Amino acid sequence: MEEGQIARWVKNEGDKFEANETLAEVDTDKATMEMTALRGGTLLKILKGAGESAALGEAIAITGSKGEDISALIKEASENGGTPARQSEPPESADGEKSEPPAVAGGLTRQPQIADKADSALNLQPPATAGGSDKNTRLIVSPIAARMAAENGVDLKSVDGSGPNGRIIKRDIEAAMEAKGERRKAKGEKAFTPSTVVGASPFRDETTSKMRQIIATRLAESLGPIPTFYLTVEIEMDGVLAIRKQINANLDDDTKISVNDIIVKVAAMSLMKHEFVNASYQDKTLRFYEQADIGVAVAIDEGLITPIVRGANLKGFAEISAEIKDLAAKAKAKKLQPEEYTGATFSISNLGMMGIKEFTAIINPPEAGILAIGGANPTPVVRDGEIVIRSIMNVTMSCDHRVIDGATGAKFLQTFKQMLENPVLMLM
Repeated sequence: MEEGQIARWVKNEGDKFEANETLAEVDTDKATMEMTALRGGTLLKILKGAGESAALGEAIAITGSKGEDISALIKEASENGGTPARQSEPPESADGEKSEPPAVAGGLTRQPQIADKADSALNLQPPATAGGSDKNTRLIVSPIAARMAAENGVDLKSVDGSGPNGRIIKRDIEAAMEAKGERRKAKGEKAFTPSTVVGASPFRDETTSKMRQIIATRLAESLGPIPTFYLTVEIEMDGVLAIRKQINANLDDDTKISVNDIIVKVAAMSLMKHEFVNASYQDKTLRFYEQADIGVAVAIDEGLITPIVRGANLKGFAEISAEIKDLAAKAKAKKLQPEEYTGATFSISNLGMMGIKEFTAIINPPEAGILAIGGANPTPVVRDGEIVIRSIMNVTMSCDHRVIDGATGAKFLQTFKQMLENPVLMLM
């Protein structure tokens, strides 16, 4: 993590807070983390508003006692182009008691929290409010409100936002559109709706989320320096479908397993038989892992995240299923902790449930491979000279050629295929 994006402020300027109370939520690479106070006080000044980013060590707010003069701190930061440092010793008041000086709330750290000192440049512009005629005033607009305004010709500068910090939201645009219609009626004007859209398409720019930024960086790191090749195999899934049906017949609805749960288990067991696939390239060394920590790709609104089933080779279907469900729920709620989505030894991306027959997945460095799982579809095949219908699933493995040779990858897929087509082999 090199920077974070302020998702929202839980406390407003002037609010009091206690030690360990949450002040703000910060979007990191793949999760939203709570930033808590180390001591009690008052939030005197917000330096970074919702949606703004801050580098590690950069101040985002000033805290202290209510009514304190913080102009000197702000001036110092403005003149030096950096962040005012917290005083080493609290000043004494007239009665000889030491008072707590204003502190810079900020320095985003690996685990976002309130730091005593920040040392990089400050953006001292406070969060802007919407509306007003000042040309320097920035507008805070929700994406849906921006789109509605563009589609209906509403001037955002004429709209007063009713959301947090003056944010213009959907209901504000609806009210502006209604008022606009009433004015037209009063003037006897008729609204004209063109039958053909002409001219350039309206557009909007939104701040890129931290997750999308990291995804872009990681993809560039993967496709650029990693020499990748692909291996595809067809697998009959009738045996897996039959054993899944038998297992689920003895489980409650909440604990039933999926085909993907079985695939995760089989992949983990196969990795234990092919150590070069369960390895990573480390410049001058190859790192071999002693257990299979499987990253399972989960799609969320802002992109893709791969929560990890640790030691999947040591767990049963039901345990893997329960763990994946729990991790997926956390991922969609952006509550995963870093250790829950970093450090996999191998990954699986399954798009079969979305009707995808076959695709290739991009390796997540430093892992050496990833499986792209397509859907299992009824397909006519020739068996013993006769045409029969089988559930065929296409699997494509992306391989880092610095670690996995062609024959190595092929042998791994052979083991993976044999276990899925003959589930009894999982017991051997």
